[in-house]
Amino acid sequence: MELEQAQKLWRPEPGWLNTASYGLPPEPAWTALQSALADWRVGRTSWETWSASTDRARATFAELVGVPVEDVSVGSVVSQMFAPVAAALPAGATVVVPEVEFTSNLFPWLVQAERGVTVRTVPLAGLVDAIDADTDLVAFSLVQSADGTIAPYERIVAAARAYDALVVVDATQACGWLPFDAGLADAVAVGAYKWLMGPRGAGFAYLAPALRERMRPDAAGWYAGREPYGSFYGPPLRLADDARRFDISPAWFSYVGTAPALEVVAGIGVPAIHAHNVALANRFLTGLGQPPGESAIVTVDVPGAEEKLAVAGVRAAVRAGRVRASFHVYSTVDDVDLALTALTS
Repeated sequence: MELEQAQKLWRPEPGWLNTASYGLPPEPAWTALQSALADWRVGRTSWETWSASTDRARATFAELVGVPVEDVSVGSVVSQMFAPVAAALPAGATVVVPEVEFTSNLFPWLVQAERGVTVRTVPLAGLVDAIDADTDLVAFSLVQSADGTIAPYERIVAAARAYDALVVVDATQACGWLPFDAGLADAVAVGAYKWLMGPRGAGFAYLAPALRERMRPDAAGWYAGREPYGSFYGPPLRLADDARRFDISPAWFSYVGTAPALEVVAGIGVPAIHAHNVALANRFLTGLGQPPGESAIVTVDVPGAEEKLAVAGVRAAVRAGRVRASFHVYSTVDDVDLALTALTS
């Protein structure tokens, strides 16, 4: 699917530059969700129809990040999907995390303090050098939420492997626009409501087989069963043999909307989306006299920026005191120029 043709699947109001907060649904996702809600309202169908969207979404996610579908678990939010990884750390373990890391990939490690788990925070630029023989796990966002900085993924993995440390990645701000191989890490979690443009409440986690052997599915329920529809009642414990044992029962409507959204992303292709997004981000930066970068998320420090953008009808975010703009497949040159006119007038 050509990107220009695909852009007709969205209907954003001009000036939406805030996908890093939440993405906008393509028409197939919106339509599927409205249809499911209409059926729910009158009891027209069985819930199994909605539940089937979960594995459809799981399969497309696995394709997007280059891992076997058997290694993908579904959940709701990043911190929930990382919780069993944190619980599996040995007592007294050491975790290294960037100092401005989004807390969904920080709090799960910090709450293990009562077991003697130590969390060391360091600047992202120094993360590779901070990994040493005492490091048991390295956790970081592939793209930083605060300012869009892209972590040196392969270098971090290489440094961690040199000391047999685990690598855990929050790819929520990357998946959908930045090509990457999830299989390089031990665990990768993604909330689907940003760059994957699904409803909030759907999430995915790549869990490497070797890591899963160390983990316990404390949140296991019927949906984690070897045969979910045969796991409604009674013992014995009969969990799935793959990453599905870490599934939580899906929020139906979230996955109804997420499955077609992911299929649109896959149809366009992440490399094409990446090129489009970064080109717009760099048009924005150069228009403000800033050097171009490599990210679809950028931050600028312009006096009165928040107020100027609001007056012009441009919706962006403020993070760490700076305006954060983010550009996705439905963003246009007109959106960029509207923001530039507001900021430079």
